[in-house]
This record gives sequence, C-alpha cells and structure tokens, in this order.
Amino acid sequence: MRAATALELSQEDRAQLERWLRAGKTPQDVAKRIRVVLLAAEGLSNVRIARKAGVSRPTVLLWRKRFEAEGPETLWKVRPGRGRKRSISDAKIRAIVRDTLENKPEGATHWSLRTMAARHGVSRSTVQKVWKMFGLKPHRTKTFKLSRDPEFVKKTEDVVGLYLDPPEDGTVLCVDGKSQVQVLDTPLRVTSSKTNPTE
Repeated sequence: MRAATALELSQEDRAQLERWLRAGKTPQDVAKRIRVVLLAAEGLSNVRIARKAGVSRPTVLLWRKRFEAEGPETLWKVRPGRGRKRSISDAKIRAIVRDTLENKPEGATHWSLRTMAARHGVSRSTVQKVWKMFGLKPHRTKTFKLSRDPEFVKKTEDVVGLYLDPPEDGTVLCVDGKSQVQVLDTPLRVTSSKTNPTE
C-alpha cells in the first residue's frame, strides 16, 4: 500500500488548528476534522489517521481534500443537506415569539414554560430554546421589556439566521446598546460596537 503524502501545513494554520482543538467550545465533529488534518500533516497513512481520529478512511480523504482546497475555515462548514434537522418550523417559532411579546395567558401576568408549551403543543425545552434564541425572559417582570416594533419578530429572525448560517468569508458586526448581549461563537471575525439601537 502506497503511503499517503504528508499534508502541507503552514505554521500559521497549525497554530490556528491547535487553538481550536484546545478551545472548550469547539464542536466534536470539528475537533475530529482538525485531528485528521494534524495527523495528515505528520505523514501518517490514511488508514492510521482514520483509526486514531475515530473516523472512516473515506472521511479522512474527504477532509484532506477540502482542507487542501479551502484551508482551515472549511472544517467548520456544514454542507447543504447535512447537520441536525430542526424539529420546529419557522411558523411555530414566530407564533411563540409573538405570543410571548404580545399576549398574556388567562389569569396570569406572564407566560411560563409550561403554559406556553401547552398553548403551542410543544415541549418545555422547545419553548426554552426559542426564548433563549431570541433573548426573551418573560418571567423577569421587573426588567423584561416588550418591543413595540411591529417588525420585531422578522428583524430578530434575520439576525438569528445570520449567526446560525453566516455568510462565507464575511464579517459579522454586532451593534447593540446592551452590554450583556453576547455574540455567538463563530469562526468569522466578529466586531461588536455598543450604540443606541434606535439610531
């Protein structure tokens, strides 16, 4: 069997890959791809790389090829048709957000996970995920503020969509007046600027 040619890896790319591998928030799938590339740079055979990284030989060949063609950022990409399918529709998400912002449950001052889940026929964890995605905290009645913007839901969907599916080779700018809002981790460069959101 012919030995695999060692993958050429610059010092800069190696340092970046090792930083990602040490980072606690790097997804496991991405970490496996990084290990494949680092092992390939050592000149190991594809069979040995597959064994050490816990993947198949075709997977090793795939990520070697993609890395050579596109560089480190490709290791983070989810190709069309891949990845976990969302279990809740956009329409259901909009309905939960609208109810949270515009309505109140009968006989109560605010929605709870239980009452919202019952209203929309979903699990409490689903409601919790939607609220977290949109930064909604209806139980904090003293600090929770409702937006009066009729386009709020649509605008928020656009922002969340940007972070869930960022543009390739792009720069994401986060402009928000609230310092406690955290930008989601992304391999893209993120610049955050505090300003008045109404300006």
